[in-house]
Amino acid sequence: MFRPEKMKLLDIIVMERDVDEVIEYLGRQGLLHLSLPEENGSVEKPEDSGYSRLNTVLANLREAALYLGSPIADSPGQLETTTTLPKSEDIEKVTELTHQIKDLQEKQNNLERDKKKTADTIDEIQAFAHLKAPFKEIEQLSFISLRIGRLENISYNELKANIGDRFILAPIEGTNAAASPHSTRIIAASSRKGRFALDSELKKYGFTEISIPKDIKGVPSELIAALESKFKEVSLELGKLEAEKRNLAEMKNPEIYRLSQSLYLANEISRLKASLQTYGNFFKLKGWIPASKLKDFVEGLKEKTEGRTAITAFNPEEVDSVREGREKVPVSLKHSAFVKGFEPVIFSYGAPLYGSIDPTPFTAFFFTLLFGIMFGDAGQGAILLLLGILTGKHGLKFMARWRKFSIPLVAVGCSSIVMGLLCGSFFCNETLLAPIRVLHLMPEKGNVAKLFYFFGFTIAIGVVLNSIGLVINIINSISQKKWHEGLFSKTGLAGLFFFWYAISIAIRIILGGSFMSFDIVFLVLPVLLIISGPVLSRLIERKRPLFAEGAMVFAMEGFVEVLETISTYISNTVSFLRVGAFALSHAVLAFIVFTMADLVHGGAIGFMGSGLIMIIGNAIIIALEGMIVAIQVMRLQYYEFFSKFFTETGVEYKPFRI
Repeated sequence: MFRPEKMKLLDIIVMERDVDEVIEYLGRQGLLHLSLPEENGSVEKPEDSGYSRLNTVLANLREAALYLGSPIADSPGQLETTTTLPKSEDIEKVTELTHQIKDLQEKQNNLERDKKKTADTIDEIQAFAHLKAPFKEIEQLSFISLRIGRLENISYNELKANIGDRFILAPIEGTNAAASPHSTRIIAASSRKGRFALDSELKKYGFTEISIPKDIKGVPSELIAALESKFKEVSLELGKLEAEKRNLAEMKNPEIYRLSQSLYLANEISRLKASLQTYGNFFKLKGWIPASKLKDFVEGLKEKTEGRTAITAFNPEEVDSVREGREKVPVSLKHSAFVKGFEPVIFSYGAPLYGSIDPTPFTAFFFTLLFGIMFGDAGQGAILLLLGILTGKHGLKFMARWRKFSIPLVAVGCSSIVMGLLCGSFFCNETLLAPIRVLHLMPEKGNVAKLFYFFGFTIAIGVVLNSIGLVINIINSISQKKWHEGLFSKTGLAGLFFFWYAISIAIRIILGGSFMSFDIVFLVLPVLLIISGPVLSRLIERKRPLFAEGAMVFAMEGFVEVLETISTYISNTVSFLRVGAFALSHAVLAFIVFTMADLVHGGAIGFMGSGLIMIIGNAIIIALEGMIVAIQVMRLQYYEFFSKFFTETGVEYKPFRI
């Protein structure tokens, strides 16, 4: 419980024919923390590995799914146990689908572009339609180019059929466009960019431009009608295309999701395979696994490959890279559900070294205790407990994203309830639980002495937590043969003795005793050991010279070390007064809320106002002070506890998972 799990390094040789299945097995099991070779750690993925091609196919499928609004598998957690590697026909299906989607998308883009261009043209023409400006001036509109003339050798309908999809055409009132093939007057329009193409096409069909008299003003109404007709046609086509897109999405969604799962699985396998060492037709994998999982893992791997796999297991001390300090053994912590909930607090600071003491059980206990002391209210604690339940495994689905906070919320909620019962506080009300109240934190005549005892209790917690941190550092350092850090430093055995003896003197004086002459000896002795620590450790390790930086530097460093030791222990201990201070501030805030609610009590309106004040006041305390208290507890853990032994961090165990 107080040590990380024992780890083994596996050296696995796999045949090329089995490598995909083996990597899939590793990902499914989620047990092997891969140790990739340094020389291959950052190389480019080889083109013949299939990685680049799969990446492209998967990217195309994602783009198609995004266009259709189809769900896809895009993370290891979304892969089902039945997911298999893609077959050649699956790749063909993706290619066919992406081509179909690209055609659809291109058609939609063209229609949307036409719709926008037509709408812009209509807006500009309508802006000039009722102006009495000469036609020649209106013709200079920024979006369009206009032509008015006669058709001699072709009817309007024939011309419309031939070029009507590229330009705007409209017959001018007074001509029978459908019946008369001769002298049909029309108006044609195109974008400014397309005016040369318009002139070329019209010339092909015998179009003769009419000279517009100077007194002709305004824009022909037929042109606006033709533009509006085209806008409706394009909008209708877009509507049909959207319906086609929805139908295609409904039909293809299951297949897209299945294909995305297969391709994602294949992509992960290819990505890893591209970074492995190869020896002819063999691949080599290396990785760390908890010793307790080794037997079942190896048996399953051999069964998967029908025995075509060579596996060698090594203890950490047998691995050259570990002995030489080039590689750290990953740390896997095995805990109960309660303690496991506080692992993020540890890993947010750093992973402990392999083989060192695991601080998570202590963190879980003291985090819960300190939070409860500073946030003592039975009702508010019940809210935190409820939040912990709702974010848990069997809680509300939409709160699942906060699942990692579930166990800490349940723990601090329970501790807050206990402290609230001791203090007699229930949603800031101190009268309901008054009969069972043991501790009254509000400063009043007659309870000041109890407050001092309470603050003394918080100091005692600090002494215990600091001491545990020192003991952990001593054990870790000695086991790693770091003699100076374990025996002679301010966080070693000498520092622990100095700290405990100073505390014993303080307790003796508080209880009515006095400072004794022999106390000087027992205080000075550990200080001398701390000063001479570097020399003594070099003596034990048989290193020369004893004064590595010279006698003067040794003396100056020793003096600074003594000052730092004394100031550190005083600040680390006194820092826990904040626990009592925040408990007191919580009680004061509760008293203020209750008093404000009591002032407006009376009558229907007063009753509603009182209830509103209680609800808002409790909500503010839970949200604001809950966050502040959590930060303070984290601070005490980081600076007063972790700083004692976290002189070097390890590597968190992160197995390869699919």
